[in-house]
Amino acid sequence: MKHKNRRAAALLVMLCLLLCGCQATGSVQPESTVQPMPEPTGMSYFGYFDTVSYVYNYAGDSAERFEDRSADVAALLEEYHQLFDIYHEYSGMNNLCTVNKNAGGEAIKVDKRLIDFILYARSLYELTGGEMDIMMGAVLRIWHDCREAASEDPEKGRVPTSEELGKANEHTGFHLLEIDEANCTLRITDPEASIDVGALGKGYATEQAAQFLEEQGAYGYVLNVGGNIRCIGTKPDGSGWATGIRHPEDDLAYAAKIEISDTSCVTSGVYERYFVVDGRRYHHIIDKDSLYPAEYFSSLTVICKDSALADALSTALFCMDMASGQALAESIGDVELVWVSDEGEVYCTEGVKRLD
Repeated sequence: MKHKNRRAAALLVMLCLLLCGCQATGSVQPESTVQPMPEPTGMSYFGYFDTVSYVYNYAGDSAERFEDRSADVAALLEEYHQLFDIYHEYSGMNNLCTVNKNAGGEAIKVDKRLIDFILYARSLYELTGGEMDIMMGAVLRIWHDCREAASEDPEKGRVPTSEELGKANEHTGFHLLEIDEANCTLRITDPEASIDVGALGKGYATEQAAQFLEEQGAYGYVLNVGGNIRCIGTKPDGSGWATGIRHPEDDLAYAAKIEISDTSCVTSGVYERYFVVDGRRYHHIIDKDSLYPAEYFSSLTVICKDSALADALSTALFCMDMASGQALAESIGDVELVWVSDEGEVYCTEGVKRLD
């Protein structure tokens, strides 16, 4: 997609600026707007989940220790990338692509980590009243195909009809997925149904990597997995990192700047993946009630310790009005939110540490 290529190029430029001490929209800043801080003593990057991922070390670990920890993080992310991939299969494993291909057939033996992930996804489905549903694949596939077609030839871009979306929606819902914990098997009972973990997979893998680093005694680390930020501890002086939430109409400007430490920060926005038909932009966050892109905000940022929960809520709450989203966040506890309107107006819950 042309706009995705431009965004990828812009991201690489901004990440280069980040390492030089300049501000990069949507990324953790190496220089606080509150007080000076040192450059990271270590940095590594790799590509999984169709994005660029970074590991930063501010704690002064030796080069050898940082290299070992980064290699372990890369290996872990690669494993989860392969397990969660719905488009490709890999030798020696049954992943979500395998499960989807066998929809309507026999149960598929899978890795226990995949069972654990699916069970977690089910708990989020229940927590969010069905807003975070990995069994929306039949509907999301239609939108994905339209987006891909428009990227190849914008003149032929089209918007799915309510009729075809409604028909696909008959093949969604967690009740169509059978989970056998004892035998580590998954089975989709409806041949037209499929799993799509785009709203959760990257955040879940990020959290697994963060927990691994914490178990290893790492501190002062920052993971940036395609914009999913997970901070382990604080900066050397005990303060937090500054991060910017981009303005909806200018990817080089901020709508807000916030400070975070020992937590996760995940943003969902209308400007990340989209296509345009007749001058109207159709983004990738689909409301389960309308089956069309949600229209409440331009972006929603979730701040909480668990990156998987933050990732899921950034999608689920994006499809709720502000009052409903805040009520759900309060019922969970220790979740802070930042909403940005189409005009760039910013609304925050009480616990957000704004820097501007």
